[in-house]
Amino acid sequence: MRPHRRRGRVIGIVLVLVFVASAILWGPDLIHRYGDRLFSSQSCIVTIDGQSSTLTAEQTNNAAIIVATAVRRDLSIKAATIALAAALQESDLRNLNMGDRDSLGLFQQRPSQGWGTAEQVLDPHFAANSFYDALLRVEGWETMSVTDAAQAVQRSAYPNAYADHERQAVLWATALEGGAGVDAISCSLSEPTPQSGLPMLDRLAEDFGDLYSVEVVGEGPGHATVVIRGLDERHEMAVASWSIAVASGFAVESVGGQDVLWSRERASWEETSPGAAEVADGIVVVFASR
Repeated sequence: MRPHRRRGRVIGIVLVLVFVASAILWGPDLIHRYGDRLFSSQSCIVTIDGQSSTLTAEQTNNAAIIVATAVRRDLSIKAATIALAAALQESDLRNLNMGDRDSLGLFQQRPSQGWGTAEQVLDPHFAANSFYDALLRVEGWETMSVTDAAQAVQRSAYPNAYADHERQAVLWATALEGGAGVDAISCSLSEPTPQSGLPMLDRLAEDFGDLYSVEVVGEGPGHATVVIRGLDERHEMAVASWSIAVASGFAVESVGGQDVLWSRERASWEETSPGAAEVADGIVVVFASR
């Protein structure tokens, strides 16, 4: 065998070994951190004024918790934007059970720095509330840039990194907070598995508290229909977006309001005849039930 061919084969073998070793060493961490983004077939898109952003269903579900917590606490859309930008930078909007040193969760909060126990910071609701508590203690956060406000809370080694996520955070905060209309979000999801009862209503109460009233208007073999009413139209737009954002974890078949209807089967919005998507008022959610 010629020397240069032998060298080429040796180099090839070394590269393969390096690749295999890298996969063994770092593969599990990469899959854990980015696996949903890499492999998930379920995704959601928000579109506002010609600008769009896409997240996986897992990321969208976590974004829904963060923004709903802001709505529940009557915080501004800027607060929700800052929180989303921080979570996008820190965890890629995934509830990670690992991180630098003892960092955990959506915001990579560290128990050793007083953010709570490991179990607490891995609870997205606790983590979001803790982030907002810290943000409200920052004097003048309302007039700061998004990245400066996030950095004041997070104290990151990369203080300017949050700015990279501001546009995306604004889009999702606006849609989930109810400021972009009922049809700002659409998701492409797998077929729902019928569920017993209406577990999404427990999640509604967990995310929003008592901001909404719920009426079950139809319950029969295969389907259940619920009307959710908010304090005002904007709150109802928020719960409509939220219902789609969390639909991947529940047997949501459709969400309707303002004479438009999102269908899980079609993965899109369509116009309906007046009254078809609404029952007097409110947001109509249809579930697959058993």
